[in-house]
Amino acid sequence: MMRLSDFDYNLPKNLIAQQPTTPRDHSRLLVLDKTSGDLSDRHFYDLPDYLVSGDVLVINNSKVFPARLFAHKVQSGGRVEIFLLKREDLKRKEVWQCLVGGKIKTGLKLDLTLGLEAQALQDNDDGTWQIEFNITGRKFMNLVFRLGQMPLPPYIKREKKEKIDEVYYQTVYAKDKQVGSVAAPTAGLHFTKKLLAQLKAKGVIILPVTLHVGLGTFAGVKTENIKEHKMHSEYWEIGKTTARQIVKAKAEKRRVIAVGTTACRVLETWGREMKPQEASGWTDIFIYPGYEFKVVDALITNFHLPQSTLLMLVSALAGKKLINLAYQKAISLGYHFFSYGDAMFIH
Repeated sequence: MMRLSDFDYNLPKNLIAQQPTTPRDHSRLLVLDKTSGDLSDRHFYDLPDYLVSGDVLVINNSKVFPARLFAHKVQSGGRVEIFLLKREDLKRKEVWQCLVGGKIKTGLKLDLTLGLEAQALQDNDDGTWQIEFNITGRKFMNLVFRLGQMPLPPYIKREKKEKIDEVYYQTVYAKDKQVGSVAAPTAGLHFTKKLLAQLKAKGVIILPVTLHVGLGTFAGVKTENIKEHKMHSEYWEIGKTTARQIVKAKAEKRRVIAVGTTACRVLETWGREMKPQEASGWTDIFIYPGYEFKVVDALITNFHLPQSTLLMLVSALAGKKLINLAYQKAISLGYHFFSYGDAMFIH
């Protein structure tokens, strides 16, 4: 049995990144050769040294939206925090699955200012609520971007969120047409437009996919036998051009490099059939040691929380023993961990 406790490690609190690195590509980069086990201490701007012409770099172009909203109860004035998770697939009505901070009950009416109001519809009995808003579609999202806060993870402990997060908790290649993530695909935060241009000039093929990151990606594993863990579903898309290019690259034995565990999960979900055509759907793929990768050859990723499914995914790619050694090396060198932290390149 593969145990949850096998994926634990001790991290000094001072190594949990509280601020983004500026410039983005000046973060540190630990390069792990999964064949030889060699580890190299570099910076992210050194990444072009490790990529060659013909490599395919796959990025997740999902855009984070400011999912944390604040409201007041219409009757009592009490404050309530609403964290938007996922829009329900209803035509006309704006109903969202939400986390709620504060006591609410079915039928409770909430005021979010600027004419935006909400009503609690239903307790889902899983820690989330169904909340309906009085404004729908694009007008609703415009108000969310005006009123909401970027959904930084709880281990970033600041008294208040800062303007810098509106810029740096978003990749430079996030697309306005792909708004949908409630957490950033953090491996992509290290890229600058200049670095992407350098890679293109070197002959690296950069292709987009989309996975709208939900809190399920980061949900803790509650079962000691990790095989009993159930992943939440997240929506993904892959375009025709991306699909065709990857099929071609795999046939020609060129490397496919995923930027982040989110891009990796899209590729491995799509890779079950690997058809050279556009595709989309919901994935609950759970990748842990023993998994055989069908598409991804290499991975750019951050350093992940102990006992997390993300740590299990990187352990599946590089081997648990090597990942343990790499994490201990990163700690000894003072690397910063988690969302705003430093990066790894596993190849």
